[in-house]
Amino acid sequence: MAEWITMTVEEGAGGRLDKYLADQLPDYTRSFIQKQIEQEGIKINQKVVSSKYKVKVGDEIEMYIPDPVEVDIIGEDIPIDIVYEDADVMVINKPQDMVVHPAPGHYSGTLVNALLYHCKDQLSGINGEIRPGIVHRIDKDTSGLLMIAKNDKAHLGLSNMLKTHDITRKYHAIVYGCFSEDEGTVDLPIARSPQDRKKMAIVQGGREAKTDYRVIERFKNHTHVELTLHTGRTHQIRVHMKAIGHPLLGDPVYGPSKSLFGLDKQMLHAKVLGFKHPITGKELYFESELPAYFITVIDRLRKL
Repeated sequence: MAEWITMTVEEGAGGRLDKYLADQLPDYTRSFIQKQIEQEGIKINQKVVSSKYKVKVGDEIEMYIPDPVEVDIIGEDIPIDIVYEDADVMVINKPQDMVVHPAPGHYSGTLVNALLYHCKDQLSGINGEIRPGIVHRIDKDTSGLLMIAKNDKAHLGLSNMLKTHDITRKYHAIVYGCFSEDEGTVDLPIARSPQDRKKMAIVQGGREAKTDYRVIERFKNHTHVELTLHTGRTHQIRVHMKAIGHPLLGDPVYGPSKSLFGLDKQMLHAKVLGFKHPITGKELYFESELPAYFITVIDRLRKL
């Protein structure tokens, strides 16, 4: 639904309005924000300003979020691995290489196309026709568990749990280098990279981001780790692991230009998902097996 969102500037003052909002709201592109400013959909202290306006501590920013543009997404008979399903929610085990939801120029072959075929009209509509049922997402090249809302009440409940960090999410990854310690925490703020708007980065004044890591197995020059998310920032695990000198093996964006074994997809699997059912209140907990591609790489690393 279209809405106005409001925020107060507490940190990061002195920069341009469009850049500040792009850093604070990574789900929206800078071009989208600039368009909203041009169309008077963004106000500072209830006044219309330009993109060049320099934000100040204490400024109250209002931004209009329009309804998503509806497109005709067609259900497709694509096999999906359903881990759990009832009248309100589903848990899907997404394979590597599958896009979660359609985007301009890519309206078929996605998880949403598969869900529309499987569920017919029984999906939440809060995210608009382009993302029915999708509460959160994982990258195309990341495999693993994903929760789906089948009605708006369930969607709101799950979304609120994400905001309050009341959902258990644990990932398995293979990263470069060997850890000296068996476990630890990365607590570094994340925002869109000032140097490359297509990337996220550690940015002072960015959004809080916290990841726990635990070593599962050490190899010659790599480590298999379990990563627990306390927050859910875009590319959080990939950015945090790079920040501490352990980028994900195969990561084409945040890793080395040439990857071991010629891998071009990050070794990351959403293995554990736990949450309270948004309608019944029942505690739900799911754990998926490591996929074949992940096990194959582990076997190869053990032989190095």
